[in-house]
Amino acid sequence: MGTPERASERLVEATRELLWERGYVGTSPRAILDRAGAGQGSMYHHFKGKPDLALAAIRRTAEELRAAVTAVLDAPGTPYERIEAYLRREREVLRGCPVGRLTMDPDVLASDALRAPVDETLGWLRGRLAAIVQEGREQGQFAPELDPEETAATVLATLQGGYVLARACGDPAAFDTAVRGLLALLRPAHRQPL
Repeated sequence: MGTPERASERLVEATRELLWERGYVGTSPRAILDRAGAGQGSMYHHFKGKPDLALAAIRRTAEELRAAVTAVLDAPGTPYERIEAYLRREREVLRGCPVGRLTMDPDVLASDALRAPVDETLGWLRGRLAAIVQEGREQGQFAPELDPEETAATVLATLQGGYVLARACGDPAAFDTAVRGLLALLRPAHRQPL
């Protein structure tokens, strides 16, 4: 069956996948065990129960999302280019955002512990985007009246809404259309069309 660390890791990874696919309510302990190829004793040896395991999985998902976003937003380029790279980065659009989807799960929202890493991640992302917009304003790339906080919220809302539109029609083109529209609004006047 493998080492205890591997069993714990398999349980966390299985839970992450299932939360993304089915949400918290739809992720049963049996489904986790089946996906992880682990016995029931393994789950309760490493975790207090489903909420504890789900929290570990949500935290891991949040950490990975932060790392992926940081790699894009910290890359070289103008503020517009970095936001554009973030908006256009590779995604599984029809699966939705692995963190954003949790905001639609009533059991996650009802639990302060499960909701905390979701709130923290979205807040962190808004802050990172707002700082980049502010940098662009200071460099004269974005209009001085462009509010960094509001713009960051708009970027997040466009992404999450783009996921919803794409899932609703079963076509990632709806997500791409939303991204292109936002980029057109953000594009500095001196830039060429996309």
